[in-house]
Amino acid sequence: MLRRKKISLKNVIYLVVIAVLIIPQTRQPIQILLHKGLALFAPSVIKDTKQASLTNYNWKLKNGQSIFNFEETKGEVVLVNFWATWCPPCLAEMPSMQALYNDYRDRVKFVFVSNEDSTVTNPFLSENNYTFKVYMPLTKYPEPFDVTSIPRTFLIDKQGHIVIDKLGAANWDSDTVRKTIDALLKG
Repeated sequence: MLRRKKISLKNVIYLVVIAVLIIPQTRQPIQILLHKGLALFAPSVIKDTKQASLTNYNWKLKNGQSIFNFEETKGEVVLVNFWATWCPPCLAEMPSMQALYNDYRDRVKFVFVSNEDSTVTNPFLSENNYTFKVYMPLTKYPEPFDVTSIPRTFLIDKQGHIVIDKLGAANWDSDTVRKTIDALLKG
């Protein structure tokens, strides 16, 4: 009889977990929480010999009514992040992105890219107290930014080498990322 109660309790717990994942109002917060757990780790730096190079900066983006030419980032340290408001791993890493942006916005070019209209992204930014700009692409992105899944983030040095290419959520406010950026800014 005792064994039967344990099995029964396991079944109830299993059914509750399944129900919570199926109910739309609870699914996204749970997914974000799970991805935050996975995003505790910093992205890794690509070895010099394996780094791709960005040679074409010809890419136009839009923020509201203003046009941004990615060419303006040439010779700068740049962080490019592809994301969306409906993407749980994207949302999980956003607080660390904001913290990094807060400390480096005057020295690093941050280019947050979403295919969503500003009528969707701007309320999301405001609601979450995010202060970075979000751009919508107007032209095709340069070839190294072959993005098929999000979030996808690239850290590019002043010479156009892609130092970090991270698919999935990560902790961007880590010592590893900060030390990497500090070294790139000195170089």
